[in-house]
Amino acid sequence: MIGDRIKATRKNRGLSMAELAFKTGFAKSYISSIERGIQSNPTIHFVERVASELGVSIYFLMQGATEEESRLLDKDWVVLVVEAMNYGLSKQEFREYLEMSNGMVRKGVNEFVSN
Repeated sequence: MIGDRIKATRKNRGLSMAELAFKTGFAKSYISSIERGIQSNPTIHFVERVASELGVSIYFLMQGATEEESRLLDKDWVVLVVEAMNYGLSKQEFREYLEMSNGMVRKGVNEFVSN
């Protein structure tokens, strides 16, 4: 969970929750709710700020990915996925949307070619 990774990294860096709150500009109570898993879907802005202050990638905080693994996805893709999650889309709904979009693009290309 993201909260566990934030807490472990914060402690490894020797930062208190109050210090991280001050440095990021987020309320200590909000950080606490993330770390304890009460709030499990933080905003991308929060993840970016905390990752920056802790000196880790957003990919590490979100997925536990190493730097090497995180290079597989650029920041824009991660932002899109987080936004989809924030809208409440399930993985299946996101897949269906992609499949529908792909079909529409193909149909548009085929109509253009046939005309």
